[in-house]
Amino acid sequence: MKYISTKVAAEKWGISVRRVTLLCNQGRIKAAYKIGTAWAIPGNAEKPIDPRKSK
Repeated sequence: MKYISTKVAAEKWGISVRRVTLLCNQGRIKAAYKIGTAWAIPGNAEKPIDPRKSK
């Protein structure tokens, strides 16, 4: 499986790097894990739904 960084995930999903890091810390990105101070996010991971936005 290919893993991407928080920076690449942020560009892919159109959100900030800080927001991706927060999602990882909250456990909302499945199969993401920490290597030292960096996060490894699966390349096929989908952007979590933002519960702050209403439909």
